[in-house]
Amino acid sequence: MKERHFIGVFDSGMGGLSVLQSLLELLPGESFHYFADSAWCPYGNRSTEEIIARADAITTHFLAGGAKLVVVACNTATAEAIDHLRSHYPVPFVGIEPAIKQAAYHTASGKVGVLATRNTIQGRLFRETSARYASGKDIMIQVGEGLVEVVEEGRIETPAAMALLKRYITPMIEAGVDQVVLGCTHYPFLIPAIQRIVPPDVVIHDPSPAVARQTAAVLKSNNLEAVTGTPVLHQAETTGNREQLLGMIQHLGLDISDVTFSSV
Repeated sequence: MKERHFIGVFDSGMGGLSVLQSLLELLPGESFHYFADSAWCPYGNRSTEEIIARADAITTHFLAGGAKLVVVACNTATAEAIDHLRSHYPVPFVGIEPAIKQAAYHTASGKVGVLATRNTIQGRLFRETSARYASGKDIMIQVGEGLVEVVEEGRIETPAAMALLKRYITPMIEAGVDQVVLGCTHYPFLIPAIQRIVPPDVVIHDPSPAVARQTAAVLKSNNLEAVTGTPVLHQAETTGNREQLLGMIQHLGLDISDVTFSSV
């Protein structure tokens, strides 16, 4: 039986590095393998069948290498594929969904803004979470068309990126929202730009820390925690541009030197 020793983390592109960053901070004794499926990015424009097929291919790849747990660090892939993954593979999966519960709990105005991809907003998890935790709240939803591409192409600090964010977020602020939920793992990279748009009392919710905490809990409950003293090895691969992924990893200061191209 293949020894299972690392945590696989995948996203449609580089956005899931925001989740990986939180995972590395909370779980320094674990080894991680990050997979950026940039050739298929963005998943938000893909069909359910395509997303499940990519999730299958990446998960199979992880398991062949010895993954003990898989983090689906993508809102769209979680919404479209995580039920399928959990029913077809023998390892635990941790998904991600917009932080509606936390935002609904903390709002003083009763108005919450959600910036997310179309597939995430239309998914079962988003509908169920909103119904369960945000009943009675005014939820203002905005599809962040084009924002994933802004992050993937390294155009975060550009006038075009700021114009997109202003178009999406200004109506929320004018409507009185005091919480903004980021419903895509690419979006946390835009937080500095978003903070220049929203008033200082508006709270921006990045789901990455919660995903890291859930991963730690799942590791513990399944007795999968790394044994103290086990060598820690991190690697990353992409179906897109290796240099772009390496550049983002270096920009974030992540301790990953093994970055390769993947034909998966």
